[in-house]
Amino acid sequence: MKYLEGLNDAQKRAVLALDGPISVLAGAGSGKTRVLATRVYHLVREGVPADKILAVTFTNKAAREMRARVRAMLGDDAATPFVATFHGLGRELLESYGSAIGVQRFFSVYDRDDSEKAIGAALKALDISAKELSPRAVLGRISRAKGDGMRASEFHEKYGRSSFGGRVAAEAWLRYEKTLKDEKALDFDDLIALPVRLLEEHPEVRSAAQKRWQYLHIDEYQDTNALQGRLTNMLAAEHKNLFVVGDIDQTIYTWRGATIDNLLGFDKTYPEAQTIILERNYRSTKNLVDAANAVIEKNKNRKEKRSTTEQDAGEPIVVHMASSAEDEARWIALRIRELMSQGVKPEDVAILFRTNFQSRALEEGLLRAGVPYKLLGTRFFGRKEVKDALAWMRLAMDPSREVDKLRAAAAPPRGLGAVTLGKLAAGQRDQLRASDLAKVEKFEQTIDELALAADELVPSEFVKLVIEKSGMRRALVEEGSEEDRERFENVEELASVAARHDSVPGKEGIALFLAEAALASDQDELDQGEKTGVTLMTVHAAKGLEFDTVFVAGMEEGLFPHQGMGADTNRDEEEERRLFYVAMTRAKSRLCLTLSRVRKIYGSDTYAEPSSFLADIDSGLVLYDETDSPLNNW
Repeated sequence: MKYLEGLNDAQKRAVLALDGPISVLAGAGSGKTRVLATRVYHLVREGVPADKILAVTFTNKAAREMRARVRAMLGDDAATPFVATFHGLGRELLESYGSAIGVQRFFSVYDRDDSEKAIGAALKALDISAKELSPRAVLGRISRAKGDGMRASEFHEKYGRSSFGGRVAAEAWLRYEKTLKDEKALDFDDLIALPVRLLEEHPEVRSAAQKRWQYLHIDEYQDTNALQGRLTNMLAAEHKNLFVVGDIDQTIYTWRGATIDNLLGFDKTYPEAQTIILERNYRSTKNLVDAANAVIEKNKNRKEKRSTTEQDAGEPIVVHMASSAEDEARWIALRIRELMSQGVKPEDVAILFRTNFQSRALEEGLLRAGVPYKLLGTRFFGRKEVKDALAWMRLAMDPSREVDKLRAAAAPPRGLGAVTLGKLAAGQRDQLRASDLAKVEKFEQTIDELALAADELVPSEFVKLVIEKSGMRRALVEEGSEEDRERFENVEELASVAARHDSVPGKEGIALFLAEAALASDQDELDQGEKTGVTLMTVHAAKGLEFDTVFVAGMEEGLFPHQGMGADTNRDEEEERRLFYVAMTRAKSRLCLTLSRVRKIYGSDTYAEPSSFLADIDSGLVLYDETDSPLNNW
């Protein structure tokens, strides 16, 4: 079989092991995406219908890459298996079967910004200021409760008479739940919690879903939380053809509910399971692989696995000690400029940091050195002008959504304020002045025209129509400033993103696009192609990515490992080490670790010690960019 050529023995075993539960422990750079895609192709070659196969991963970017690989192997005209994120799978289950629990087919999805605003409104109604309790903190508590499978009514019963924070969260959740219901919307957590409830409470739906997907593939299984584990096990219960891929050494999301136990305990859940270990690293040089092994092997809560490579030793790991954060940023920027003069593309370079506050000095250093860069975190789909266009699209899908109506009416402004729209929502149309009524009718006519067009147009053409009909082109291009014209480029980019779903015309395709927009992660920014340059991001955001050259800034004790990790729990200490392992293994050819003697934190100069992680790396693999090692002469 030609498609097996180039796979090593362990990879071939994973591809050819068809039936029953299988866990694949895949080290960094071990070719797991290729294995997953090839296994799906092999299943189809062996006669399994494509629509019986499910593949789930964690980001839209990873799902698109997986889908593209599978389609390339199967051919453009062949049926393609369902490939999605966990949230995309939840959306599909709710759209297909959600009527059983009262979920309508075309629901909107609140992103985190939408949710925080709704919680903020609930707190304001409760006369609670943001200084007393922030919307983000309350949303975090609600999110964790939903992740545990708790409902608003259960939470209220348990915490409604408890501490101040518990009482406020309980009341705010009830109001938040009403807002979601009124807007026919769900939030991120609902996309997992509701499908679990749906399958648990409705055996006929569970049976239909099990028959629909008889071969399941779950990527990044170490990042699943308890609810995702329950959802996976319910879907796999009838046929037991569950293929999970993960790396315990890259478990870095326990702070948001991920549990290492799903992967660690897989053979207990499925005693008949096969375990296959992928240890060959195809990404990094031998020096980088050996250093990463030395770091991660200090952890105890893991399954034995040691990465190997047949690549050359490569360059040593560079460690540079700076006098300040500004000096550190200057050194990194000049080093990158030197690499660029040698032919290294800035897109092949990443600067990783443990906490967001570090980005300021790094950005300033790059700007002064004239090095182009892009900072991951300002999400494309979170920009005001993009959210304005999305509100128009959602309104065309369902004109009853009041929050979208308020936003669309002001994008661009057309003389319709909250008071006027509030009277409409309250059924007080007859109380509007004639001038306001004329504006309302024109606004509603535009929505009606877009709603009719949504039935026929492919998503990209619908976006273009929204841009014109809403007046956004006129406001941002014809009447706007230079900055407005730059913002309009982001709105235009929406059509390019929507074109991914042009194979599904009408409201079905538009709904798929709106779901993608709501579920986008920071990594999806890399696909927008709007700006080239060195990538700056947190280590958490870098998971799953790779770059030729990687700088890890802030290698100081208390910063990385972070002082907030909680010394009383061994799991947290090990997670910081796993996070450093992830940072190291993003590099293919070159790794530079930088640290500062003095760093200003919360306005005060802090004298730092070198990160304890540096001592884990064999000194023979390291080149210190100064006369003496900072570990010996700090």
